[in-house]
Amino acid sequence: MKAHEAQFRFYEELNDFLPRLKRKKEVAYAFNGNPAVKDSIEAQGIPHTEVDLIVVNGESVGFGYQLREGDRVAVYPVFESIDISPIVKLRDEPLRRTAFVLDVHLGKLARILRMLGFDANYRNDYNDDEIIRISLDEHRIILTRDRCMLFNRVITHALYLHSTRAEKQAQEVLARFDLYTQTLLFRRCPLCNGLIEPVGKETILDRLEPLTIQYYHEFFQCLECGQIYWRGTHYGNILRKLEQITGFYLDDSDG
Repeated sequence: MKAHEAQFRFYEELNDFLPRLKRKKEVAYAFNGNPAVKDSIEAQGIPHTEVDLIVVNGESVGFGYQLREGDRVAVYPVFESIDISPIVKLRDEPLRRTAFVLDVHLGKLARILRMLGFDANYRNDYNDDEIIRISLDEHRIILTRDRCMLFNRVITHALYLHSTRAEKQAQEVLARFDLYTQTLLFRRCPLCNGLIEPVGKETILDRLEPLTIQYYHEFFQCLECGQIYWRGTHYGNILRKLEQITGFYLDDSDG
């Protein structure tokens, strides 16, 4: 059977998944029969979870579109913050609840997201199947550095993180899902992801050091693990770090 050929062009960060010689330009793709465009995209190394718009010969199509001889295919990354409702969407509406499940390599990122107030489910012993199950059962967005996992067909919402640094990863998450106005500082425990609420000083005196009792009067406690927090000498450094990540000024009224 004679092989057919279509022309593909991948845009923006999708190019990071391609060999250097195929980035940011139109490339020929040979195929037999009429494969689904989703399969053809993944065959070139792009996880379907990273794709939000496919345009074939000037018209938007879904993942099920069957590739044909001579097709010109443009593939674009996820636009969670842009309304593309007039054209064919490749998945349901964005998960505006904005809850995450992270792979085992992203413990530092989980702490940052929690300090910013986001629901970030993380354990260092989750395997891929558990992460996918949690994502589907609890409607959580998968955050991962594992490209292979993102080729699983059942995954609908996920983000591949390009950086290896937790601070840069947090910036990727904020930018991709347009979360800058959704931060709620220090509302979640960085250790366990539980919610944090104010607690009366008199109820926790037996857990505090003498100098802490003397100099601090406002305390908070995780409702899940019981960890106690207060605005100690380290608080300013943490706040400045979060400001660098978010790119805007933060103050006590945010958390």
